[in-house]
Amino acid sequence: MPRITQEQKKLNREKIVSAAGEGFRLRGIDGIGIEELMKAAGMTHGGFYNHFSSKMDLALEVYSRGFADSLDALAAIRGAHPRSAGAALRDMIDGYVTAAHRDHPETGCASATLAADAARHSVAAQAEYQRGLEGYFGAITEMVLDRAHQSGTELGAAEAREQAIALFCQMVGSLVVSRAVAEADPALSDEVLTANRGQLGQR
Repeated sequence: MPRITQEQKKLNREKIVSAAGEGFRLRGIDGIGIEELMKAAGMTHGGFYNHFSSKMDLALEVYSRGFADSLDALAAIRGAHPRSAGAALRDMIDGYVTAAHRDHPETGCASATLAADAARHSVAAQAEYQRGLEGYFGAITEMVLDRAHQSGTELGAAEAREQAIALFCQMVGSLVVSRAVAEADPALSDEVLTANRGQLGQR
């Protein structure tokens, strides 16, 4: 039997992380097992341990990759508005607090889908989540400071960070609450998104 190449091993690992990223976001870390994840990745259960020592080891990779992808998307938004941090902030909010984002948690932001899992699992999971949060808080703080500078408003770094934390947490919270009632009361779910998007746009 031919030995697997390093390139194929890397590709297989990516398939597992991708399948877990969607599965964990959609059903939670405890809601899907290794066998099902490996089947979704197109591999057998036994091959899992060639890449990860445990399910939590995989979960930590999903946290890290999920936040990295989200921060890359945020960087792209900032890059699209080089002369207006205010426009970048509005674009971020309008892209995040949406029905499309609500309806597709499997491909959405890890901060909203995996927050409860981080709270329930190990300190390592919380630490990985914390690193992702700090990335978001740092990037949004810079945007808030840039907006203040561009508008001629005096704003200190501590106040900007406070605003950034509040803004991001409201974005995440609005998505979580809207998902909680999306099937039981679609109109209320939409109302939650609309109300928060409106309030966030005034910040």
